[in-house]
Amino acid sequence: MANLDLNNVDNMFFDVLREIGNIGAGNAATSLAQMLQTKVDISVPKIDLLEFREVGEAMGGEELLVAGIYLRIEGDLNGSIMFLMEEKSAHELVARLMGAQTHDEHSFSEMELSALKEIGNIITGAYLNSLSTLTNMRITPSVPDLCVDMAGAILSVPAIEFGEMGDKMLMIETTFTDFATIDGYFVLVPDLPSYNKMLSALGL
Repeated sequence: MANLDLNNVDNMFFDVLREIGNIGAGNAATSLAQMLQTKVDISVPKIDLLEFREVGEAMGGEELLVAGIYLRIEGDLNGSIMFLMEEKSAHELVARLMGAQTHDEHSFSEMELSALKEIGNIITGAYLNSLSTLTNMRITPSVPDLCVDMAGAILSVPAIEFGEMGDKMLMIETTFTDFATIDGYFVLVPDLPSYNKMLSALGL
C-alpha cells in the first residue's frame, strides 16, 4: 500500500482498527476475568486517532489522576502501548484482586502497586497477543513501567519519544464491567512505518 497519511484516512481504516480493538479488548477481558475469577463483560464504545494534545482531554482532562502502564514494543512493529484508567478505578480493581476494602486515598502501597503493574501487564499482553495473531507479526513488549500521575504528564512520555515520527495516537476506550464499571484506555503509538506494516498485513 502507499505510505499512510494519518491526517487523511478513510472509514475502512477505522473499521479495521475497531475490529482490532474489539478482539484485543475481548482477550484482555478474558485475562482479567481469570485473575478476578468472575465474569467480566466488555465493550469498546469508542476508537479514535487523535493528536497527542487531544488524548488527555478525551479521557476527561489532562489533570485527571490516572494509573498508567507503559510498555515499549519492538519486532515487526515498533512504538509503545499504554493502558490507563482513573485512579479510583485502579483502587477498585486492586482491591477486588486482593480481597480488600476499596479506599479513596491518593496513594497505593508497594503491594498494591505491584498488583496493579501485573494487572496492566496481563491486560496489555492480551491485547498485543491478539494484534500479533491478527497480523501474523512478531511483537515483543518491554518490561512494563507503572506511573500514577495526571493524564497529561503520563501521556507526555510517548509524545516526546514518538512526536517526531507523527503526531497521532490510536486511543481505544474500553469499558470493563464486573462488580463496578471500569473505564480503561488503550493508547497504541506505532511509528509510521509500523502503521503501514500493520495495515498491509491485514490486506489494506
